[in-house]
Amino acid sequence: MKTDFTRRMLLKGTIASSAIGIAIGAGLLTPKAVLAAWPKEAFTAKDIPGALSSLMGSDSAEESGDITIKAPDIAENGAVVPVTVSTTLPAVESIAIIAANNPVPLIANFNLKEGAEGFVSSRIKMGKSGDVIAVVKSDGKLYKAGKEVKVTIGGCGG
Repeated sequence: MKTDFTRRMLLKGTIASSAIGIAIGAGLLTPKAVLAAWPKEAFTAKDIPGALSSLMGSDSAEESGDITIKAPDIAENGAVVPVTVSTTLPAVESIAIIAANNPVPLIANFNLKEGAEGFVSSRIKMGKSGDVIAVVKSDGKLYKAGKEVKVTIGGCGG
């Protein structure tokens, strides 16, 4: 009985994968049609003001003690640096994570729905030691906080 169930699951998975492969091969599914729109200018900007202006419409953010960044003081491997950002600011709209010394500083941007808790967690790449900056958009205003992270082995090609 268990063997029949396992075989059925394998067949269903194989058929589904084959159908998706055929659709991609035929051009019915393309990454542009499947993936959501993203702010290309922000994620290709070479400096922080350019990234923030493209992403959030302004590059002026005020320092806030209501933002907490949890990241290691010393990251042994820059390819996988765990970062957690939390905030007690009201009505958080988005949280962006920036690695100041990366060739492309904007790492991630998380758009939050109304009523969502101001909390995100991710693993980022850092090419060399520098500040990890969190920029939080709350009630239409930008707030930021930073934490220095020392990297012993570079993750962005270093």
